[in-house]
Amino acid sequence: MITKEAVLKALGNVDDPDLGKDLVTLNMVEDVEIDGNKVSFTVVLTTPACPMKEMIEKACINAVKMLVSQDAEVTVKMTSNVNSNRKDNEALLPGVKNIIAVASGKGGVGKSTVAINLALGLAQEGAKVGLLDADIYGPSVPIMLGIRDERPKMMAVEGSEKGKIVPIEKYGIKAMSIGLLVDEKQAIVWRGPMASSAIKQFITDVHWGDLDYLIIDLPPGTGDVHLTMVQSVPVTGAVVVSTPQPVAAADAKKAIMMFKQPQINIPILGMVENMAYFTPAELPDNKYYIFGKGGAAQMAEQFELPFLGEVPLVQSIREGGDKGMPAALDKENPAREMFIELSQNVARNVSMRNANMEPTKVVEMEG
Repeated sequence: MITKEAVLKALGNVDDPDLGKDLVTLNMVEDVEIDGNKVSFTVVLTTPACPMKEMIEKACINAVKMLVSQDAEVTVKMTSNVNSNRKDNEALLPGVKNIIAVASGKGGVGKSTVAINLALGLAQEGAKVGLLDADIYGPSVPIMLGIRDERPKMMAVEGSEKGKIVPIEKYGIKAMSIGLLVDEKQAIVWRGPMASSAIKQFITDVHWGDLDYLIIDLPPGTGDVHLTMVQSVPVTGAVVVSTPQPVAAADAKKAIMMFKQPQINIPILGMVENMAYFTPAELPDNKYYIFGKGGAAQMAEQFELPFLGEVPLVQSIREGGDKGMPAALDKENPAREMFIELSQNVARNVSMRNANMEPTKVVEMEG
């Protein structure tokens, strides 16, 4: 006779490969039900974007069949509850579990393209995602999501006298950008304090609701906006984007060093190498390393950071961004799989970071 205890004991042999402990110890097994030979239970993963989902499911079925009964008919329901490690008072962004900053040492490396496709990739996997375009000097999210003609509305929120701005929803994510609030025909000249104050408003005055991940597309370089961001909200981790050439990798080093400063100390979830190689549409198997090879991968190795993946220089990525249909959504786009894989890698590193590292907190700077 199959018992619940025997099933749980068997599942105690199945490890979550990222967290390094078994599913039962991690409290990831719920609702075990036995009906004769029929065994069903739910496995609650730490992210819907778990690349190991199928492997864990197979391991669970094998464990019950081998260790409990070969005749068992096993049904596994795979679900998720994104983990969070926030220990601040959650006065700001109270429903947001993880805040991910996307940064680059210099402009022109495709940071916004990576941020947008990362957000959409996570949403495609079933996560609740927001995208904050904090690149106030060159907001590109409105064009790349095809929402440049939309204007956010205000809503009344309890405890807020003037109400809050409602982000624009598109392709299953919530998005907000300074580009949605200003006339794109007018140039805005931001002084440092003005830029910082605009960013603070985006954090305090936008009603983000409940999110698994809020992706923040930071301006290139290191400056006031970055410091304001880390001093305002507890950033879970950062993704650094670079291109392969040594100049770009050297600039990426500045972004890495900024997050690693002792007083900031924000974990780096990994590096992405964008425009890694060129593949012409008519020669899909050819790779041309126009900007050199592996600069970001070498930088990741030097700083002992995870390397999240290479994104090729493909015309359709640029075209998708220009026409408001990013690559992560386009099943015909050869780069879609790479962005989905990138999203899975980031989600995986967030889960490990939350399980193994100190809680996220707001950075307090002196002076």
